[in-house]
Amino acid sequence: MDFGLEQVNEVLAGMVGEVAADRPRDAELMTCRLGLDGESPETLMLMGARFGVSRDRARQLYTRAVGTMLRQVLATGEPDLGVFAQRYPVGWGDERLVRTLLAETYATDGDIAAQDWAYLKLRLAGHDLQDSKRLAGFVFQRIAGWQQKGRWHLMPNAQPEDVPDDVWNPWLKRVEWGTGTPADLPTLPAGRLDYDDDGRGHMYSEKLGREITFDTALQARLFRLLDGSGRVETFRELPAAVTYEIDGIERTHYPTAAARFTDGRTVLLDVLPPTHTALHVHRTRARAGRAYAHAHGWGWLTWTGSRHAVADLMTRPVNARLESTLTNRLTTAPLTWPEFDTLRADLTPLDLAALVLRHNWRWDRGPFRLSTDT
Repeated sequence: MDFGLEQVNEVLAGMVGEVAADRPRDAELMTCRLGLDGESPETLMLMGARFGVSRDRARQLYTRAVGTMLRQVLATGEPDLGVFAQRYPVGWGDERLVRTLLAETYATDGDIAAQDWAYLKLRLAGHDLQDSKRLAGFVFQRIAGWQQKGRWHLMPNAQPEDVPDDVWNPWLKRVEWGTGTPADLPTLPAGRLDYDDDGRGHMYSEKLGREITFDTALQARLFRLLDGSGRVETFRELPAAVTYEIDGIERTHYPTAAARFTDGRTVLLDVLPPTHTALHVHRTRARAGRAYAHAHGWGWLTWTGSRHAVADLMTRPVNARLESTLTNRLTTAPLTWPEFDTLRADLTPLDLAALVLRHNWRWDRGPFRLSTDT
C-alpha cells in the first residue's frame, strides 16, 4: 500500500476547496458524498436530509456540482492531474481499470460512493465522458451484485456461512472492556435516517431471522462472522446513535454493531479500514463510542478485518530515522501535503497510522494536515 490514494484525495480536495470560495454548497455536496474530509461517504438520502431536499434532488445537485468543477478544471488544465493519469491510464483495458477501482473501494470502505468516485477518477485521468460513465457503471454493477449475494435465503440451494468458533479469539483479546453488568441490546436498530436507502446492501441474518443492511463489503464481512459464529448469541446492527464533536461542530455516528457473546459479555463494534483508524475524525468517533460502550457495561472494539488492529498498529516498527524526523518537525508547526510528500521517503500509510496513534498526533484529510494539536 502506498500514498497514491492519499494524493488522489489531496488533489481532489484542493479542487473542491477552490469551488468553496464561490459555491460553498457545491463544495459541501462533494465533500459529504465522497468523504473527502475523512468522514464516511454519505448516502444520497442523508445528503437530501442535510440540504432539505429529496434524494433525487440531492443527486441532481451533486451531479451538477461535479460537472461544473470538471469543466473548469479540464478547460484550464489546473491543477496538475498527473496522479490520476498514472493510476488510471487511458491505455488500460476495461477489466484492469474496474479491478483497480474496486480494490481501492474496498481499501477505503467507500462502497456507497464507489460509482461517483470511479467516474471522477477516470475523467480526471483523461478518459472521455462516455467511457467514464460506462466503466463507473461496471463498478456499480459489481458492487450491487455482491450486495445481493448476502440474501442467501432467496437463492436456490444456497446455505449460510459457517464460521469457526476460534475466529473471535484474537479479536476478543483486543477489546477494551468496560465494567459492570452489561446492558441489554436494543430491540431495534437506531433510527438512522437513511436506513432504507437503496444504495445500501442487504443480507439475511439467520440469527435475527430478518434482513439487515450495510454500507460496505467490510461491514458485510463482519455481519457474516457475527451471524455464523456459535460464540455469538445475538447481535444488533446500528445499535446506537453516538454524538461527538469536531472543532466545535456536533455530529452523530452509528457504530456498526453490538454483539452479545455466549459468555454474557457484550461488545460494541465499529468497522474501519486499518489506516482510517488513525484519522482524527475516526479517533474522535472512537473515543465517543468507547465512552458509550463503557457506560453500558460493554466492551469497545474497532474492527479492521485484518491483522492490523489498532493495538497492533500502536507497536508497529517504523523506520527510526523517519520517526525522529517527523517528530522533530512537528514540534515547530503542522505539516501539509507538499512538505510531507518530500519527507515521507519509504513510509507507508500503515507506518503513518502507527506513528499518529503512538504519538497521539492529529491527522486530518481534505486537505492533508498532520499536527500535534489533538
